Amino acid sequence: MSTASYFVPALLWQVELEIKRSKFLTFAANASNREDAEALIRSLREQHPQASHVCWAYIAGEPNTTVRSMSDDGEPSGTAGMPMLKILQHSGFGDIVVAVVRYFGGTKLGTGGLQRAYSEAVSAVLKDLPTTLKVSRSALTLVFDYEYDGSVGRLISRYDVADMQAKYDQQVTVTLAIADTEIQAFHDEVIDVCSGKIIVQMDSGVVE
Repeated sequence: MSTASYFVPALLWQVELEIKRSKFLTFAANASNREDAEALIRSLREQHPQASHVCWAYIAGEPNTTVRSMSDDGEPSGTAGMPMLKILQHSGFGDIVVAVVRYFGGTKLGTGGLQRAYSEAVSAVLKDLPTTLKVSRSALTLVFDYEYDGSVGRLISRYDVADMQAKYDQQVTVTLAIADTEIQAFHDEVIDVCSGKIIVQMDSGVVE
């Protein structure tokens, strides 16, 4: 089931923690798909070739998507990636990747210490992360006669609509992206204002 709206990172964000002389550089960024998430991870590996570990987790899509993954990157199993992913899962964020670049400081933290350190690192980067609200939208195409152009235009102005384009041929064709929460109400109203003389086509994909 689609999430109507959720917060996503507005930009690449970084914080740094030092725990028992180990440095934890934590990054958070927008990732609406696996490719975006993995691109950041590769970039950080290239920028920090001397790092002991580059551990990561991501939710690439809305908060309840199954497109998610994580990695301990050589840390003891379950001490980095999973704690990081759990923080993300409870954060309510979507379209997000976090990566922690660790420079070992000479003191072993132990299993529990590592879990706490990586959880703390992700919590810290999320605390003041600049965000933007992402609204799940679906694409609609409307085809109607010229006589209804004014009425449809006034109706559209009352709804949460983006990316609207109009084409004027033998009939008017309008394409737009409307908030998923408003589709049914809009559909019912536009049918009414056009006295049923309108074609409404919906794209099943989500428009960002």
